[in-house]
Amino acid sequence: MTGVSAALVGLLLSGCEALPKPYAPPGKNSGGGYTYYVSPDGDDGNDGLSPARPWRSLAHADDARFRPGDRLLLKAGARFRGELTLGEKDAGSAGEPVKIESYGRGRATIASTGGTAISVHNTSGVEIRDLNLVGDRASFRKKPGINFFADAPDGGKLEHVIVSGVEVSHFRAGISIGAGKGTTSGFRDVRISDATVRDNKDAGLSTYGPDFDARDPAYAHERVTVSRVRAFGNDGDPAAHGRNTGSGIVLGSVHGGRVQRAIAHDNGSRSSARAVEGPEGIWTYDSTRMVIENSVSYANHTGSRSDGGGFGLDNNVSSSVLQYNLSYRNDGPGYLVYSAADNGAQKDNTVRFNLSGSDSRKFSLYGAIVAYGRRIKNVDIYHNTVVQAANGAVRPPAIRLQEGLRDATVRNNIFVTDGVPLVASSAAYKPTAVRFQGNSYFSSGEWTVEWGAGSYDGLSGWRMGTGQEILGSIATGTTEDPCLPGAAAPVTSVSGAARMVPTCAAGVAGAVDLEALGVDPGPVDYFGDRLSGSPSAGAAQPEP
Repeated sequence: MTGVSAALVGLLLSGCEALPKPYAPPGKNSGGGYTYYVSPDGDDGNDGLSPARPWRSLAHADDARFRPGDRLLLKAGARFRGELTLGEKDAGSAGEPVKIESYGRGRATIASTGGTAISVHNTSGVEIRDLNLVGDRASFRKKPGINFFADAPDGGKLEHVIVSGVEVSHFRAGISIGAGKGTTSGFRDVRISDATVRDNKDAGLSTYGPDFDARDPAYAHERVTVSRVRAFGNDGDPAAHGRNTGSGIVLGSVHGGRVQRAIAHDNGSRSSARAVEGPEGIWTYDSTRMVIENSVSYANHTGSRSDGGGFGLDNNVSSSVLQYNLSYRNDGPGYLVYSAADNGAQKDNTVRFNLSGSDSRKFSLYGAIVAYGRRIKNVDIYHNTVVQAANGAVRPPAIRLQEGLRDATVRNNIFVTDGVPLVASSAAYKPTAVRFQGNSYFSSGEWTVEWGAGSYDGLSGWRMGTGQEILGSIATGTTEDPCLPGAAAPVTSVSGAARMVPTCAAGVAGAVDLEALGVDPGPVDYFGDRLSGSPSAGAAQPEP
C-alpha cells in the first residue's frame, strides 16, 4: 500500500459499522426518504435511485444505511440470492417507515443462502411487502425467513412492524418476532396480513419473549394483529424431543393480540414422537387479552401423544377469547384450554360460537373441546356446536374436562355424537366449581355422560345425581335431536359448516338466558347473523 499507511486506514475505519453510501441522492421521494431500486439488469456502481439506474445485487443493498422514509424496491419476477439485515443504525419510524417491497408486476424473490432472508434487530418502523422468501437446506435447519428480534437490556417497545403480501417457505420458521431473555424490549403495533407461511420446519408464524413470571406478568409485544394468514405444511422437527414444533400460527408473550380470518392446516406431521408436548394449528401462550376469531384450523397433526389440535389457549393465558372459528379433523382437540403451571395465571377465558367437526381423531384422551390443567379459573364455554364421532377404536367425547377447574361454566352448547360420550370429566365436579346449563345433548347411539368415577345414561339421572343442568329450581338442557343436516357425515371442508345449523327448535329449547346471568353473549352468531332476545343453543341460530 502506498500513499497512506495500513495503520492509518485502520485508524480511520475503527468504530465504523460500514463505509458511507457511495452516492449523493439528488432528492427525496414523497414519503420523506429515498427510493432505491435493485434489478438483475443493474450495476452496483449505479446510484440506485431510479429503475433506469438500479443496483444489481442484494449484497450491495445490504451495505446501505436506511433512514426514515427510505424504500428498497426489488424488481418483480427477479430472484435475488442473499440476505438483508436492518440493525440499530437502520431506523424508520411509525410515520416514516423503512419499506422493503417489489416494484413492477408480481413479486420479487429473495433466495436465502443459509441465513435469514430479512433480519431486523433492535430497530423498528419497518414494512415488508409483496415478496417471496425462500430458504435453502441450511436455512431450513437453522434460520427464520423474516426475523424481528429485540434484546436491548434497557430497551422499550419498538413501534410499527408491518409484514404483508409475502410468501415464506423452507426456513426453520417462516416469520418470527421475538425478544431475548433479560430485556424489557419487544415490538408494538405489529400487523401481519395476507401472507402465506408454508413448508417451514418449526412453525409458520411465531412470536415469543422472555420466560413468563406470574408474580410480575410482563409481555414482550403489544398490539399484534394477524389477518388472513395461511399456514400449512409446517411439519415440525422429528429430532426436537424437548419442545413443540410444527405449529401453524403461535403467539407467545403478547399483550393485546388478534388473529382473524386465518387458515392453518396440515401442520405438525413430522413433529417428534418423543416430545412431551406437540403443536397446534393456531394457539397462544404466556399472553393476555388475545382474540382468535373467524379462522379455520383443520387436519393438523402431532407426532407425539399430545396436542395436534385446532385452536388453543395454552399456559398462562388470561382474559382471552376463541370465537367464530371452525375446527375439524385434527389429531387433537378442536379447542383446548390448558395450563401446566400451578400459578393461577390461566384465568378469565372464553370459548364461544365455534364449530367442531370430528376432532381428536388420534386420541380418546382428548375431545372436541377440552379444558384442564392446574388452577384454571373462570373459563366460560358457551354457544358452541360440536359433532363428534368415533374414529375406529378412538372414541373421544364431545367435551372433556379434567381436574384443575374453578368457576367454569358450560352453557348453551350443542353436543352431537354417534355414541361416543357426550361429556367426559375425570373429576365429579360440584356445581360450585363447574356448571353445565342449557346444553343440547343428542346421541344417535348410546347416550353417555362420564362424571368422575360414575357414568350416566340419561340427562335426568345426571341432573339428579350431580346437580348439573339446573338453574335455580328449573331443569335445563335437552336431549332432543337438533336436526343438524351434516351430523351424519364428517365435516371435510369449510362448506361443511353450513350443515351444522339446527333445523329442529325442540333440539335447542333448553337454553338459558345468558344476559340474565350477567354474561354478554356478543352481537352475532357464527355466521354473523345478529342475535336477538335469548339465543337458542349452538353456534348458529336455527333456520326459521
